[in-house]
Amino acid sequence: MNPALPRPASWIPEFVALAAIWGASFLFMRIGTVAFGPVATAGLRVGIAAVFLLPILVARGHAATLRQHWKLVFLVGISNSAMPFVCLTFALQSITIGLSSLLNATVPLFGAAIAWTWLKDRPSGSRMLGLVIGFVGVGMLAWDKASFRPDASGLSSGWGVLACLFACLCYGVSASFTKRYMAGLPSLVSSTGSQLGAALALAPLTWWFWPPQPVPMAAWGAVLALGVVCTGLAYILFFRLIERAGPAKALSVTFAIPVFAILYGVVLLGEVVTPWMLVCGLVIVVGTTLSTGMWRLPTARQKLSS
Repeated sequence: MNPALPRPASWIPEFVALAAIWGASFLFMRIGTVAFGPVATAGLRVGIAAVFLLPILVARGHAATLRQHWKLVFLVGISNSAMPFVCLTFALQSITIGLSSLLNATVPLFGAAIAWTWLKDRPSGSRMLGLVIGFVGVGMLAWDKASFRPDASGLSSGWGVLACLFACLCYGVSASFTKRYMAGLPSLVSSTGSQLGAALALAPLTWWFWPPQPVPMAAWGAVLALGVVCTGLAYILFFRLIERAGPAKALSVTFAIPVFAILYGVVLLGEVVTPWMLVCGLVIVVGTTLSTGMWRLPTARQKLSS
């Protein structure tokens, strides 16, 4: 191999693996929710993730840091894990995993909007245009799929769509909170502590909403995979991706997640993906890439100089 040529991006396999893992989380949440219910599924997810991550945190020597900052980290766990996980599992009772993953792709969009209003991180012209385009895409998708008429099971897709969007709002708020109050904390401390805080917050509700009937082994396997692989391992992989590829490329994994989630839903659950969903998803992705600065429109000065 010619040393003068650029080396292939070694982070690409990890990027694809992370998108596939987080795409599978919607499938596992659906399976778990059918057997455990939304609250217990979310509680088991964060509890298993905390048990998985805590020994790694101790082995890396970060236990003292977690004790020092536990209040902030646990608070983030409630807003960044407990609340959105319950919302997502609730939503998956009435909407498909494909639709929920497309709505989840708006997380960077909400993050940019909240950073603007809270942290005064005023977006440029192209980023502001991206916010508008992204939220128009969300409106197009919600208008087509949201109905507040209950189906045969007594649920309505409208509440599922709103629950998904509220989860995205929680993620956006947590990102700005973390940037303002937790800058400099090791990522393993933030991820482990947030799962511990979420597990403690959801423990009473998990006990209260525990299903009275026996749970099949397939559901136990789904929540185990959800906690260990889709939460614990995924956090480690995500922060490793940030170190190797940079935050911009790592955050762009959000756009690849729906590809895998939709594929799992179609192949394994027989879900239907409409052309309108794909069009709306494309509008959301375009708006999000603009609003986060991952893609910038050329300015008038740049056009003149080119």
